[in-house]
Amino acid sequence: MGTNLRMDESVQGRGKYKHHPVSFKRAVVEETLRPGASVARIARAHGVNANQVFAWRKLFREGALGDDGPTLLPVTVEQGAGPVVESVAGGAIIIEAGRLLVRVEGRPDSEALRIVLAELRRT
Repeated sequence: MGTNLRMDESVQGRGKYKHHPVSFKRAVVEETLRPGASVARIARAHGVNANQVFAWRKLFREGALGDDGPTLLPVTVEQGAGPVVESVAGGAIIIEAGRLLVRVEGRPDSEALRIVLAELRRT
């Protein structure tokens, strides 16, 4: 009777960590933000752990998920008594309309910014 010290080749370790592209992380996070979405189901569909997706969501909320490049939002600047929109260094947007001053910094949600601009336009 012999002793087999060789490991079974079918048993493998966890391997190296997967490094997902930022665009993949953002796409998964954006999927989870839809009404009625299940983080667990979405994570399973993409082959990642739900806890990892929650960590990506936290980074996304903090604006620290990274960036593949600049994201541009459509902005219309009109002459006259309407709101004045200007972009300053550091990625901030300043909107002045009468006595109202709105300063947007970081990576704003494009839909929320669209609503704010639409409301400003009505004033």
